[in-house]
Amino acid sequence: MLEGPDLVTAALDASVEFEAIYVDPTRTTNESLAELEALAAAKGVRVFALAPGVLERVADAATPQPVLAAVRLPLVDVAAIPCRGLVLVLDGVRDPGNAGTLIRSADAAGASGVVFTGHSVDPFNPKTLRASAGSIFHVPVAQDTLSTVLSSFVSRGATTFATVVRGGVSHRLVDFAKPTVVVIGNEADGLDDASIAMCDGAITIEMAGASESLNAGVAGSLIAFEALWQREDTSSTPPTPSL
Repeated sequence: MLEGPDLVTAALDASVEFEAIYVDPTRTTNESLAELEALAAAKGVRVFALAPGVLERVADAATPQPVLAAVRLPLVDVAAIPCRGLVLVLDGVRDPGNAGTLIRSADAAGASGVVFTGHSVDPFNPKTLRASAGSIFHVPVAQDTLSTVLSSFVSRGATTFATVVRGGVSHRLVDFAKPTVVVIGNEADGLDDASIAMCDGAITIEMAGASESLNAGVAGSLIAFEALWQREDTSSTPPTPSL
């Protein structure tokens, strides 16, 4: 279920498979409703008007927006995600805001895919979808066990890294120009020892202040954009700070 005109429009632009769109005409302007109906018609998607009060009873948000849509968002198989650039693995990431942020950052930084493992939040949780701001339509998303995911990418030539608060190599010293898988752990506990041991190495984002750790969404985003910067850099001079 997609909520809000921005997310619904992004899905229409991405040619996602729709069941239908539902609107509360009493809460939309005639102009915005006409634009949405025209775009939906061009994609062959049905639009239904709901009676006042119905949308509030079926939407996830406490104060829902006046547009909903039911869509089919298939998960891809891990083997279908290209083994190139960066792949983010979310292992036990339970906060939908963090998960959506990581999908959005992966999209913006040109990552090859995002994989959910362990007891992570449902990638299609309404709050995750909203936090992804439409990026879920542009980045391959998969679900599997951590061991299966790592084995799949290692067999295709990737190097795997666990993220740890301290003790790992600086993320700026990792060669992200090569196929790389980075595992982001649970917001409260991080990755357990067994999960860290599955990876080829561990990376740490160096910090100067007194903060114990970074938010999972922020940490993964910093890594994603470091990888982007390295892939795009063609100079022969020493690297400068990426942020």
